[in-house]
Amino acid sequence: MIFNKETAKKTAEVLLQINAIKLQPNEPFTWASGWKSPIYCDNRIVLSYPLIRNYIRETMAKHIEDKYGKPDVIAGVATGAIGIGALVAEYLNLPFIYVRPEAKKHGRQNQIEGYVEKGQTVVVVEDLISTGKSSLNAVNALNKAEVNVKGMVAIFSYGFEVAKENFKTAHVELNTLSNYENLLEQALDTNYITAKQQDILANWNADPSNWNTI
Repeated sequence: MIFNKETAKKTAEVLLQINAIKLQPNEPFTWASGWKSPIYCDNRIVLSYPLIRNYIRETMAKHIEDKYGKPDVIAGVATGAIGIGALVAEYLNLPFIYVRPEAKKHGRQNQIEGYVEKGQTVVVVEDLISTGKSSLNAVNALNKAEVNVKGMVAIFSYGFEVAKENFKTAHVELNTLSNYENLLEQALDTNYITAKQQDILANWNADPSNWNTI
């Protein structure tokens, strides 16, 4: 679920401007999963653009406060959301932790890096939601640490049905600054794509695992 339409369109606009999101319906990308995709998203690029970085940081922080009040801790999902999560925590003057995909094999064997106490409230920050599995893996680690996960906030979501089901099953509330639907609207409004390309992109989103031709 997006926070609101205005934020969703603005966030889509700035991500397209800096090529954090690329739309190539005529020259699809190949994901690690093997899926052919007309979109590629790398929100870590945001960190290299101070004005846009600050927009994402402040917008996300304000929406977190509006939605949850101030949690005790902000948690980032490694590795993509460590940077933006730390910036959000700094803006809110809150402690920051991050969650690895799995526990380290050496040293203290931590999966959660940083200090958090049992019972503290945590909002999880993510950069991108695809199926949601890696994001929810981080929530599971936090649940095992017996903290109170209030919800997850992400920059962008592809809006896959499988992700919606995964979050629903896990009883985790997800809110995003923008999503695929609003991205396509913004891209069409600014002539980044044509109406025909919008149809191609919408068809991919409806069944990404079987989409492999234009």
